[in-house]
Amino acid sequence: MSASRSRLPYAFARRAGLLDLGGSGEARLALREGADPMALVEARRALGGARVLVETISTSEFERKLAEVYGASGIDVGAADELGRSDSLGEIDGLPPVADLLDARDDAPVIRLINGLMAEAARIGASDIHMEPYDTELVIRMRVDGVMSETARLPARLAPVLVSRIKVMSRLDIAERRVPQDGRISLTIGGRTLDVRVSTLPAKAGERVVLRLLDRERVGLQLDDLGMPEQVASAFRAALKEPNGIVLVTGPTGAGKTTTLYAGLRLLNDASRTILTIEDPIEYAIDGIGQTQVNAKVGMTFAAGLRAILRQNPNVVMVGEIRDAETAQIAVQASLTGHLVLTTLHTNDAIGAVTRLRDIGIEPFLIASTLRGVIAQRLVRRLCLVCRRAEAVDATGASLAGIMPGAIIHRALGCAQCGGTGYAGRLGLFELVRADEGLRKLISANAPEGELVAHAFADNAQLAQSAREAVLRGDTTIEEALRVIRPEGGRHADL
Repeated sequence: MSASRSRLPYAFARRAGLLDLGGSGEARLALREGADPMALVEARRALGGARVLVETISTSEFERKLAEVYGASGIDVGAADELGRSDSLGEIDGLPPVADLLDARDDAPVIRLINGLMAEAARIGASDIHMEPYDTELVIRMRVDGVMSETARLPARLAPVLVSRIKVMSRLDIAERRVPQDGRISLTIGGRTLDVRVSTLPAKAGERVVLRLLDRERVGLQLDDLGMPEQVASAFRAALKEPNGIVLVTGPTGAGKTTTLYAGLRLLNDASRTILTIEDPIEYAIDGIGQTQVNAKVGMTFAAGLRAILRQNPNVVMVGEIRDAETAQIAVQASLTGHLVLTTLHTNDAIGAVTRLRDIGIEPFLIASTLRGVIAQRLVRRLCLVCRRAEAVDATGASLAGIMPGAIIHRALGCAQCGGTGYAGRLGLFELVRADEGLRKLISANAPEGELVAHAFADNAQLAQSAREAVLRGDTTIEEALRVIRPEGGRHADL
């Protein structure tokens, strides 16, 4: 139900803990757990005395439905039209931040348009909003479950108005359009708190803006919430219990590496250790952990920050990413002097991390003596349970997936529940390598990657096997698995 069809005002619904879920002939109401039932009297009056059916729901479920019901009206096209007729940017300056976007009472069209964008992104679970200016139009795209899709096309003249408003909200310099800028916005949508990371980039037709939505609820994820197979989760816990050494999480951008690291830090954050991090940027604040932001403008690089952190004598250090030889060397030295170092690398698989460390100049014997474990991971879209369709795989699909022809798999169809995509949410695929004595000897001997792979995965599943199992379970499709796991150098003939 959209906000326009809801018969209860948003402010009342949120305050009273009561939602109108619609219904024909009789009204379905959802009462938040612990809310005052007397609100039902006022709601029944507002609904014209209609017969009501009441169900009690948890607080978390209420907040989710609140954002869904009142945020479903989408982008305010009328506001875009109104903005398109205005030549003035004067209304931008001095606009206050909005406490709750769904409760905004300001009628300024720029505010209504941006609030609509943010609410729509939160409703559909988008991780990014991209505002792309071109000579003739402004294109709005959103990334949902790792896949980009176009949301709206607006007149090109709206671009500077929207960018200026976003800069005000994120406390950036409105007058500076020649250099990139980065900022943050904290906002609430239907009781759900989001941090929005703002990045602007000068482009040919204006400034390109990317808004990354970070849900603070994700900072509370535990290791058990990540969906790791038990064998991988147990090996990861064992690596985190080591008193020193390096634990690596690898994968491409958007594979969920930081979420995995944060889950590991939460496991270690029991007040018996000092835990410090150096990140770019700090995505989520975690109580009990000292977090430091990279700032290259003043010389605070990963390497410089890591040096300073080690002078604070921590037990555990988290480095957001190893990008260069200097950072890698300091991380290795830190692990040799009794620190447990958690960090990420951009490699395509777990053994590729060893090759990458060699390539940036770390001696093989140092890798062998410090490496404790490597996780490689990907995120694939999960099939919608409402509309997925079971069918026997044909010969081509079986060949691509490495499974037997005729095996039962599932196809994505699309329905109202999943927005017509056939997918709802995402699923993690993992492989983990523990550095045992045999692997250390191979690394020290500078063995080729093929030998390392053969030893490491003699008893462990690779990413391709994890993807194959997800396909056979009906969690995802062959096409989706192939999208994120591509064979490299002939190492895998199939998934």
